[in-house]
Amino acid sequence: MKGSLPVMKSLLRNQPSSVNTFVQPLTYKLSRTKKMPLIKMKFLVTLALALLVSACATMPSHLIVAPDVLVTPHLQYNDKQTQLEVIDMRTANHIVQILQEGEAATLISAQERLEKIITQTLTEQWQKQGLTVIPLATNTISITIEKAVISVTQQAVNYQSQTEIVLKVSVNNGQQTLTSTFKNRGNSKGPLQADIAVLERNFNRRLASLITQILANEKINNFIK
Repeated sequence: MKGSLPVMKSLLRNQPSSVNTFVQPLTYKLSRTKKMPLIKMKFLVTLALALLVSACATMPSHLIVAPDVLVTPHLQYNDKQTQLEVIDMRTANHIVQILQEGEAATLISAQERLEKIITQTLTEQWQKQGLTVIPLATNTISITIEKAVISVTQQAVNYQSQTEIVLKVSVNNGQQTLTSTFKNRGNSKGPLQADIAVLERNFNRRLASLITQILANEKINNFIK
């Protein structure tokens, strides 16, 4: 029995360790688990950059400004007449400016001049209210476009935008002048690249809302002689 002890010890020493064979695969699995989120993040960033490049390549050259006044306010002018002048006092003509770190700003202007669009829309709507826009009328309405811009801050995987429209309306009835300012502001944000079509639609809604406020303004209605 004593002679067999050295043989048994020798066999035990030569036996592969079951602990080592178990720990090695476990360590390998843990290292793979740690790498997976990093690989996934790199893939998402690469995908986002690819989408940005693709979107920039298809960026529209102009914005279609078409405010849709769905319901004409009930105020009536009883066949009165006025002159109408719309002046764009902005320092730049673009509507959209996209700002991205390390890149030149992307600027997008309206397909038609903004003052022309506002003039046409107001003339049509006031005609429905009984106010005719003609030259040499006693009443004069002057509208100044002070602000009309969508400012977009574009980042790698998301964007933020701010829209601001400011119109100043001055009405002269031959005796006095009434001045009112109409403003509309709003913010939005979203993932990946800013969608110009969505920005365009929101801008048109905001502009239509401002025009509707002008049409529904009782002070302007009462001031026109």
